[in-house]
Amino acid sequence: MESLQKIRIDKWLWAARFFKTRTIANKAVRGGKVHCNGERVKPSHPVCIGDFLQIQQRYDSKTVEVQQLSERRGPAKQAEQLYQETEASIQQREQNTNQRRAMASVRPRGQGRPAKRERRHIIRFTRISE
Repeated sequence: MESLQKIRIDKWLWAARFFKTRTIANKAVRGGKVHCNGERVKPSHPVCIGDFLQIQQRYDSKTVEVQQLSERRGPAKQAEQLYQETEASIQQREQNTNQRRAMASVRPRGQGRPAKRERRHIIRFTRISE
């Protein structure tokens, strides 16, 4: 890790492996998916050690504190050292994940795609009426 004072937020997000490419990180910042210290920022916004970033990725929202700066994308173990996720953020993500799993298991009967058994009944019914 280099001893840097400031680095662009899109470059840091890419180096910390939140996004696969800098272009995707840039689009996420421009789209309002990333906030620095509670404020919407531009991709060129400088990130300093101690800043808090709110990052929205798909269904999850993470709040992390910047621990180190790096311009280079390294291994995942090295990227984990660049930030520290807050306890509240971890608990909220786990709670949201559990809620999504519970909602996925409860599908009102007759809505969505038919299950295998329901498809068999439909096929039998359409063959009989022919």
